[in-house]
Amino acid sequence: MTTTKLDLTGLKCPLPALKTRKALKSLRPGDALEVHCTDPLSVIDIPNLIRETGDKVEIMERAEHRIVFLIEKADGSSFAGAGSSGRNRNR
Repeated sequence: MTTTKLDLTGLKCPLPALKTRKALKSLRPGDALEVHCTDPLSVIDIPNLIRETGDKVEIMERAEHRIVFLIEKADGSSFAGAGSSGRNRNR
């Protein structure tokens, strides 16, 4: 397992969630992504993103001017958020 650090301090919504999503795509299952944010909305946006991707937030630390997430990349067997357009492609 490797841990990648992502410094998103100073970025405002929606950039922390968008950059976190992009970084997660390059990780292998079991790898970790440590995300550092200063945007207070990231405490809402990043957990919502993780629910969509099926990954797991290991640690969420909130200091006075910093929020840290430790996200574990899932094994890919979860299809949360995939194909959720509501349309049947076979029709």
